[in-house]
Amino acid sequence: MSIPSELRYTEEHEWVRESGEALRVGITDFAQDQLGDVVYVELPKVGDELKRMQPFGVVESVKAASDLFSPLSGTVTAVNDRLVDEPELVNDDPYGEGWMLELKVSDAAELDGLLDADAYGKVIADAA
Repeated sequence: MSIPSELRYTEEHEWVRESGEALRVGITDFAQDQLGDVVYVELPKVGDELKRMQPFGVVESVKAASDLFSPLSGTVTAVNDRLVDEPELVNDDPYGEGWMLELKVSDAAELDGLLDADAYGKVIADAA
């Protein structure tokens, strides 16, 4: 199970990567593996305001539908429109082409509440 050390994580299995002035968000390799084949992704619109740990969308797989939770509060600056026609990118490349949105954070202090790779590794070990 891949857990890139340069990313930050939530206990709900989202990841965060710094991407210029915005932060890029997606779901982890563990999450996509648990979901199975992703068949649909619903994302917010550019300009939407998100609140930390509030739902921002849905990912559906052949096994289940799961809410997506915003790891931080802020404004959506970009969404990965490719996921509309290619939801399988979430399975194929969860930390790359399967990213979901970019967020301009409204409270940088919230970053301190995210997990590093070691702490996230313990979360998924406990879930197994």
